Amino acid sequence: MNLPPDFPPRNRWGALLAQLPAGQVRPPAATLELELEVVDITLPQSGLGLMQLHDSALNDGFYLGEIPIARAHVRVKSADGQEGEGGAVLLDDRARLARAIAVLDAVLAARLPGWEAASTLVEQGMAAHEQLAQTRRALLARTHVDFSLLGQEEDE
Repeated sequence: MNLPPDFPPRNRWGALLAQLPAGQVRPPAATLELELEVVDITLPQSGLGLMQLHDSALNDGFYLGEIPIARAHVRVKSADGQEGEGGAVLLDDRARLARAIAVLDAVLAARLPGWEAASTLVEQGMAAHEQLAQTRRALLARTHVDFSLLGQEEDE
């Protein structure tokens, strides 16, 4: 069975899954871990990373500050011998959440048993992302300022 044509690409799955509450992501991943063999390629880790940006005028690099990062990389194998790898890097400090997302990523990418539940979660994450985007657009529309009248007052 294939994913629908409008399904997001794999490089967005982790971000979309991270849009959901952790309590919605961890239980399906835990269920999959009971049914499948999950091996950590690298142990789940969390820590701080430096965020580097470039000045728009001179293109000089500078460090904005520290950001929390969690990452995980797993290999998942089914009883019939199929296997897949998955990973997650989150701007978050929850390593267990990163591991759960990595398991879901591997199961969905390799179409291992239970991949339908993972695809449903990605679709729910896409809906949550769209809801947040609509809220942000509405807030931005409320703060819109029309400066075109400013010049007319000075002329009078």
